[in-house]
Amino acid sequence: MQRTLKRWNQYPYMTIGLIVINFIVFGLMTISGGSENTQTLLKFGAIFKPFILQNGEWWRLVSGTFIHIGITHIVLNMVTLYFVGVQIENLFGHFKFLIIYFLAGIFGNLVSLVFGNPLALSAGASGAIFGLFGVWLMLGESFHQNPYIHAMARQLGLFVVLALVSSLMESGIDVYAHVGGMLGGFLIGYLVGVPRLGKIEISKRVIASVTLVVLFGVAVWALIGR
Repeated sequence: MQRTLKRWNQYPYMTIGLIVINFIVFGLMTISGGSENTQTLLKFGAIFKPFILQNGEWWRLVSGTFIHIGITHIVLNMVTLYFVGVQIENLFGHFKFLIIYFLAGIFGNLVSLVFGNPLALSAGASGAIFGLFGVWLMLGESFHQNPYIHAMARQLGLFVVLALVSSLMESGIDVYAHVGGMLGGFLIGYLVGVPRLGKIEISKRVIASVTLVVLFGVAVWALIGR
């Protein structure tokens, strides 16, 4: 019994669950008008600034992370989520993984609302996924003495740079959500901690918490205070 519970606890069921939910939503969108149909996207909760600010539909900051535009979009995101999510969930645990994923996604969407095209539809798990990349950068900074962490952080750091450059060169990609999600994940990683690897200096956690609160407050003020 204990062996079964231990094996279940090590299984990345949060990552798998998120992937399943994303594909279910995509399937429902497909049979409801198509994942590239504007009305379908709005109906299922894509991020649209006028609806959020004028109608108070702030829930779209969360629902938008489950909406994908086209089969290529969801396949690329879900493959990336699997490979990165499994590692983060194993290191941080199931609950902390979810906290990082959703908060980074929300933060990325907030940044997109502030700096992005005010009339553009935005959707996808990219902001949350870039938040997981941000966590790896945090791990590389805090646990660089760990050979595995150091190597993975360097590899993913290079990948992130290439991904951001690619985002800037291609149209239709919400680079603001990517950058915001990555920054959010980087800071949130310090807050939740990772006891399986070791302790994080209290000064770093305080600085990260203050920075995150200030940035979140500035983003909300920039949206509501305008």
